[in-house]
Amino acid sequence: MLAETHAVLGLLEGGFGRVKVLVVGDLMLDRYILGEVDRISPEAPVPVLRHARRYARAGGAANVAMNLAGLGCQALLAGFWGEDEDRGELAAMLEAAKVDAVGVVTTPLPTISKTRIVGGRQQLLRLDIESRERHGVEDERRLRESAEQLVSKVHAVVVSDYAKGAVTTELCAAVIAAAKVAGVPVLVDPKTADFGKYAGATMVCPNLQELAVATGVETHETEALLHAGEAQRVAFELRYLAVTMSEKGIRLLSESGAYHSPARAREVFDVSGAGDTVIATVAAAMAGGLKVETAVDLANLAAGVVVGKVGTVAIAAHELVAALTPSSGVRGAEKVLDGERLARRIEEWRAAGETIVFTNGCFDLLHVGHVTLLEDCRRFGSKLVLGLNSDASVSRLKGPTRPVVGERERARVMAALASVDAVVLFEEDTPMELIRAVRPDVLVKGGDYSVETVVGHEEVIAAGGRVEIVPTVEGFSTTNLVRKMTASAE
Repeated sequence: MLAETHAVLGLLEGGFGRVKVLVVGDLMLDRYILGEVDRISPEAPVPVLRHARRYARAGGAANVAMNLAGLGCQALLAGFWGEDEDRGELAAMLEAAKVDAVGVVTTPLPTISKTRIVGGRQQLLRLDIESRERHGVEDERRLRESAEQLVSKVHAVVVSDYAKGAVTTELCAAVIAAAKVAGVPVLVDPKTADFGKYAGATMVCPNLQELAVATGVETHETEALLHAGEAQRVAFELRYLAVTMSEKGIRLLSESGAYHSPARAREVFDVSGAGDTVIATVAAAMAGGLKVETAVDLANLAAGVVVGKVGTVAIAAHELVAALTPSSGVRGAEKVLDGERLARRIEEWRAAGETIVFTNGCFDLLHVGHVTLLEDCRRFGSKLVLGLNSDASVSRLKGPTRPVVGERERARVMAALASVDAVVLFEEDTPMELIRAVRPDVLVKGGDYSVETVVGHEEVIAAGGRVEIVPTVEGFSTTNLVRKMTASAE
């Protein structure tokens, strides 16, 4: 289970909205042309792609910014693009994601684009459009000054260096110096063999191949390579070196030693953009106040999500919430929610394609009838929300001697059950307002009810949901338990 789960969920469920991160680097437009190959061309020994669809994504530093926006952060972007159609397409994507391209400089060189032609799941060809010319001195100065000014307005900086010309040694030095004055971390995704370019950064995040190029040690000599990486960390005064190791996870090197975050087993469809997701997630988490080890674990989880998709795809907060809150794994305390957090959790579950089930009750003195009811409820969907009567509500319904167990304790006990995904207290005599807020796909009630007598049935059915009635377990009730306890005490 991820450390600092409560803080992580708090960030994912709205807390990242207060976090500002600046991304400086090489902007790109990633295009994909997809289809099927079932024959070889008679004109030349090449496969013939039967076109099915095409789409475009933000790439490079722009994809890092999109990942930050997907997590809910305020993402600011600085880099270069040209005066061409690709710029317009990329700018539209960024605007739609609410990424602020305030630091992007327009130059005479073309906007960098990569077009991948894919047959089935196999990439057949990649077409790159970019210039090998260096940007003009004046354009480099404008980008450097723009980035320096923006550093003081954010909580973290990511330098996304794809070695395409935007990230010069002078730019790195200026950004790192400004970040030290502002007291914000700088995280670098490197493509340059000389890590001295990033001297003084808070963290550099190479993969094994990038670290091998920088150190001269072969990738298969893992421990020797990591040892050489630690020497680089010390030599260039980096606080952390986070090495992404594909299916082996992430190794974090620091003055206090090594921390290893193992990868979660996932089917891998495409690793494009996984490094962007890692550095964006680590930066957001550190800026949000999480421990660096937790930030790395969260980034590892995020990378596992995006490699299960085809193409360059940014992570979304709801995907991480869904991954962090399986019924069998999340701590009970993380399931007890107020109305605002419940609304966010439900929104994230819906975005992940979950089916929401709702039931309600007092659940005073938990017994086998309660457990059976909740297990039955869970069969109707993938997420179960439990509406729990508050103490005042129970007293009005059951009398002044009830409840026997207070609302906080009842909520915590119910949340500990594997069948329950969320618990929320309500003050009213009926859960009508809560049902309207949850908008469940399935409304469940136990006992001798008919569909027409269940509170909220009209609203649920009108919204396209359904109502289910499950039988109660005979002979078990809180009232009977209280009577037995009273009789024993006499």
